[in-house]
Amino acid sequence: MQHLTIVKIGGKIVDDSDSLATFLKDFSSIAGDKILIHGGGRSATLLAEKLGLETKMTEGRRITDLEMLKVVTMVYAGLVNKNVVAQLQKIGMDAVGLTGADMNLILSGKRPVKEIDYGFVGDIKRINAAALLDLLKQNYVPVIAPLTHDGNGNLLNTNADTIAAEIAKALAFDCNVRLIYCFEKKGVLLNEADDDSLIPTLDFELFQQYKSEGIIQGGMIPKLENAFQAIAYGVKEVIITCASDVNAGKGTIIR
Repeated sequence: MQHLTIVKIGGKIVDDSDSLATFLKDFSSIAGDKILIHGGGRSATLLAEKLGLETKMTEGRRITDLEMLKVVTMVYAGLVNKNVVAQLQKIGMDAVGLTGADMNLILSGKRPVKEIDYGFVGDIKRINAAALLDLLKQNYVPVIAPLTHDGNGNLLNTNADTIAAEIAKALAFDCNVRLIYCFEKKGVLLNEADDDSLIPTLDFELFQQYKSEGIIQGGMIPKLENAFQAIAYGVKEVIITCASDVNAGKGTIIR
């Protein structure tokens, strides 16, 4: 069974050219097949401000009306995605930039309105695992922007952490999958203000305890929920770490 590493990189890294260059060099040194999923929310927020659009967030998720959908499409699928692809080509990796609409890669449904109307936000229904496996067999490195489609001609803004987890789950049947979430911290911390308070390993019971105690909160909760779901579906390992340690085996290991 082939080894596959799926990496999700956050917006802070892709927004800084020096940090991105360093990260992509480390990413390229990972052995075996690779898939990269990226964010880009900070760049989208900056462009929205320049266009006079208000950015609305709830529980760390972007409210995406039609005008904001245009902004995130320009930023995620255009500026960020193609810049990452170009930088990978520069260091000798044959990358291909994709959204969920390309190759019918990720089919989603528009999130139903309950207490909150998220607008054009997608909840994933299906991953086209065969298409990704075909690209990997041709030695391409898929670089995926956080946009999906509904099958009816509509693009949908979709959480990049969730995309990474769902792709990992879909490919776990055919590959030995390792999922790595990279951001600016060393991993999951006992104290957000103390970078040295790393939690080296985390199981579901301890996660529930830390969540109830308020140690783990905010955007880290859905990230970890995605991680535990991936493990339950056969993903061999999930690591949450900083971008500089993407190929170092450091960070918080999810079990």
